[in-house]
Amino acid sequence: MQFLEYLKIGGSWITSGIVYALLVVCAVVIIRNYLRIAHFTGEVKGELRKASWPWESDPKIKGFRKFKELTDSTMVVLIAVILLAGFVQLWDFIHVLIVSFFTNVGR
Repeated sequence: MQFLEYLKIGGSWITSGIVYALLVVCAVVIIRNYLRIAHFTGEVKGELRKASWPWESDPKIKGFRKFKELTDSTMVVLIAVILLAGFVQLWDFIHVLIVSFFTNVGR
C-alpha cells in the first residue's frame, strides 16, 4: 500500500479526492463536448490563417530579421511609453511645486 502514498496531493486524501473529482468532471465535460470543441478549434485555426502576422513570410530569412516588423513596432511602443511617462512625471513635478508653493504661502 506504499504506492498509494504517491497519489496523495497536499498530504491529505480529502484534498486528493477533491482534485481527482474535479479532473474527472473536466474529462467528462471535454468528452461530452468533444465535437463542439473540435469545431471551435477548427474555426480558430481557419481565422488564424487569415490573419496578417508581423513577420516575414520568406522562409530564407532566419533569426531576428524574420521579426523585423515586430521588433520595430515594439521599439515604437517602448519609446512612446517612455516619452509619455516622462511627460506625466514632468507635469506631476510642476504640480507638486505649485501646490507646495501655495501651501507654504500662509506659513
